Amino acid sequence: MAKCPKCGADVPKMKKSWKMAGRPDKQGKRMQLEIGLYECPKCHASFREVLSKKKI
Repeated sequence: MAKCPKCGADVPKMKKSWKMAGRPDKQGKRMQLEIGLYECPKCHASFREVLSKKKI
């Protein structure tokens, strides 16, 4: 469950999720990020949150 950064309400459902490759670290390894898009039911603000990180 995500928390809205604007009003602080709990947002139970995400609208969409996707995976992307992040920037490489000092050793040159990249992180695979899973990102979720949420919309707050209270203030209708959209925001993203990182759901998982994994080295690839």
